[in-house]
Amino acid sequence: MKRFVPSLILSVFFLGLGACSSNTTIESDLGIDGAPAWVNEGTQAVDNDDGQLLHGVGMAPPMGDTSLQKSAADNRARAEIARILQTYVDSTLNDYTASVGDSAELNIEREIRTATKLAISGSRILGHWKHEETGDIYAFAELSIEAMDELIAKADNLSSAFKQYYDDNNKANFDRFVETTTQQ
Repeated sequence: MKRFVPSLILSVFFLGLGACSSNTTIESDLGIDGAPAWVNEGTQAVDNDDGQLLHGVGMAPPMGDTSLQKSAADNRARAEIARILQTYVDSTLNDYTASVGDSAELNIEREIRTATKLAISGSRILGHWKHEETGDIYAFAELSIEAMDELIAKADNLSSAFKQYYDDNNKANFDRFVETTTQQ
């Protein structure tokens, strides 16, 4: 706990500096010397040569049990992916209901939330990093939006109209989502 507080204070300090900036684009950089780029960049949605991806970064302070600490960092990284994915799904669902009306919204929302939970379980932990000074362990998780696409396509209870809408608009929705999340 004693090591977590300085990290928290440092994070709040950097967020405060970012808030004072006149530029609305904030680069996510924790500035941890010697840390991999993914630690400093943090959780984000990306669209690159590897595909449409959600990256989640989780951190766990020393707990006395390295296995438990790694597991906690893994779970926090997955929770970060869940947070981003939920925002993306809500945005897509809002766009769909705006285009067709509220008639089937409840059923679609329930199915998408189920598909989202399944997709999150398909996220992969790609790496860990331990801060030598603090003992904090960071975990890096990744989820490909393709996994979500496949679950939507296979979902029995989703209407063919929603599946078609999702298929037709997914790329543009994700691009817009990446753009808005990188500007925040």
